[in-house]
Amino acid sequence: MDTFWVGVAFVIFLGLLAKFGVHKKITAALDSRGEMVARELAEARRLRQEAEKLLAEYEAKRKAAEAEAASIIAAANDEAKRLAAEAETKLSEFVTRRTKSAEDKIAQAEIQAEAEVRAAAAEAATRAAEAILRGQMAGKAGEAAFSTGLQEVKAKLN
Repeated sequence: MDTFWVGVAFVIFLGLLAKFGVHKKITAALDSRGEMVARELAEARRLRQEAEKLLAEYEAKRKAAEAEAASIIAAANDEAKRLAAEAETKLSEFVTRRTKSAEDKIAQAEIQAEAEVRAAAAEAATRAAEAILRGQMAGKAGEAAFSTGLQEVKAKLN
């Protein structure tokens, strides 16, 4: 019999719950909770779509930056090659100019040395001729002839 009274008490309890509208409150609470979960899911979807758009934008920017970096590197390599070729040309021209300058200085030194040798030879010939003529000619007539000859020799040798 105890189960009978427990059953009756249970039915009365359910009746009281129905009278006070507890089932409507529970349903309303579950519905509001379901709506809140649905709103959160919709917000999560929206945030995910925004994140995917941002990711796509940043991927595009990264690819563009990589392409720009590659073009900058290629331009820098081309510029380096051009500068190297230009430097090589300038170095070659510099060496050619320095070689020409050195050759000109050598030729000038040869000409100057030749002139100095001729002057020394003329001076030596003049002294030798002077010594010979002094020995052969004496007096004023010899000295006049010597001066004239000496001037002629100097004029021809220089």
